[in-house]
This record gives sequence, C-alpha cells and structure tokens, in this order.
Amino acid sequence: MDYSEILSAAKQELMALDSHLIDVLDIKRPPSLAYAKNLAKVISKLSPLLGNMIEFSTVDLLNEHDWNNMGTWIRQDPGFPDALFQSEMVIPNPGIEIKAWFPFATEITARFKDSVTIFKDNNIDMALIAWLPENVIWGKPQIIDVLVVSGKSVAEARDLHYHRPPDYLVFEPEDTSERTVNLQQTNTNGYKLQRDKCSLTDAIAVVETWGENGRRYSPAPEYQRLLRTLYGQFVYRLDTNYAKIDRIEHEDIEAFKTRVLNTIFHGKTIKQWSTILSSNNDELLESALQTIL
Repeated sequence: MDYSEILSAAKQELMALDSHLIDVLDIKRPPSLAYAKNLAKVISKLSPLLGNMIEFSTVDLLNEHDWNNMGTWIRQDPGFPDALFQSEMVIPNPGIEIKAWFPFATEITARFKDSVTIFKDNNIDMALIAWLPENVIWGKPQIIDVLVVSGKSVAEARDLHYHRPPDYLVFEPEDTSERTVNLQQTNTNGYKLQRDKCSLTDAIAVVETWGENGRRYSPAPEYQRLLRTLYGQFVYRLDTNYAKIDRIEHEDIEAFKTRVLNTIFHGKTIKQWSTILSSNNDELLESALQTIL
C-alpha cells in the first residue's frame, strides 16, 4: 500500500462512523425541565473540550483497522497533522488533520491556516467530524456525519477566497526550517487594508505594476516579497477571523454543512434544534425539550 491507498482506507473508516458513539464523556440526563433549559443554554461551552477528545478517539478508532503491520496512527499534540500514519514503509507518511464541528454553534469555528506548501505531496487529508450529544443535550457524543477531503484543496480554496490584493493579503510563514520541530511555523495569516488610514488608489497602482498575475496568490518567495513590500508601504491589520473553515467557501465543505444542518435528529432537523435551543421563546424551548427527556 502507498500513502494514497492508506488515506483512502482511512477515509472509508472515518466515513463509516456515522451514528457512532464515542465513549469519552457522558452528559447526565437532566433531572428536570428547568435543569434541561439551563443545560441547553450552555451545552456549546463543552464543544472545545469534547472536540479535542474526539480527535484523540479518532486515532484509536483508525488503529482498530488492520494496516498489515505497515505502520500505526499516532496523535500529534502539538504537531501537524493531528493524526499521522507513522511508518518506515510508507513514504511520505500520510496524515489527517482532524476538525470537530458542533453544529449547534453559530458557525464552524475551527481554522485551517496551514500553508499550501505543506500539501505539495497531497499526502494529508482534512476530516471534518460533526457531532452532537446522542440525546440532543445529554448523553455520549454521537458522530452525525464525516467529511474527508484533500487538505491541499482546502488550503487552495482558502487562499483563493481571501487573497485579494491590495485590499486583503495572505502571507506565508517565515522560513523556520532550521528551528527545532516544535518551533517551526506552518501557518499563513491574513491582513486587511485599513482604507481610512491610507490610500486605496495608491495601493491599487502598486499592485498593477506586478503584471497580469499580480493578484493571483502564490506562496513563492518572490511573490511573498512583493506582498511584504506592499505591507510596508500601506497600513494593514491582522485579521483575527482569518481561515475559519465556515468562511473558506470550499465546495465540498459547503455541501457538507447543508447536509448536516438538514439531517433529521430526534424528530427535527439539526438546524431546527439549533434555532430552538438558542431561542428566547420559553414555551417553544420547553415543548421541544420535553420530547427528549
């Protein structure tokens, strides 16, 4: 098996996890309707914790598959990607960057900032795992649906969506290859032009001198130097919302979001549950919660 076959088999394993319960935590059944109402308002606060636990469990689940003694999936924390197939026989080692999504949140808050250059061998996929408590607000985490796509395609979609010089610039990380692994930088960053503090017209004029492909994103050092020259001439601010998966506009991710939100879960679509749980209408909330208690 080569790395593409390993990734294909891993994708099948992950895609088969629909409705799978992950035994990492069990939220106690609310003893009363009043307790359930309070839990409904704060359940999303558990999302970061359970998301990390799901990432750990995913690696264990992958190792339940028979990989013919060719290697073992390990969890890298910190490190990229989250799951790496450590092998001396399969080179380059395939990997999966795992992102957990709690669909009751306002958006997919996970970010995908890694440079497209990391994916040059196309040996790293991204898995987006949607999960909810098995009984909407209580019980064990249940996987609702899983999307596995090429990490390279996500990075390319992100760069295409965000990079619009001079108004918005995407910067590659500095060259840190000589540093130890834990100090190496792999993340890109986005910067927004501050139009109230500099001239947009002048900035556009600079970009036009770059030629026909001047606005087309490239991680190449010579293009990055042009961007840094522009950054030095005009006023930009770091975009703290940059690279949120919900905003990348990747075709497969958008289709996945729609599919998950329209999934029927305990008699309602997940989107309907999300609206109800965030509603200030006590009567509507109580009526819905009574169906799961």
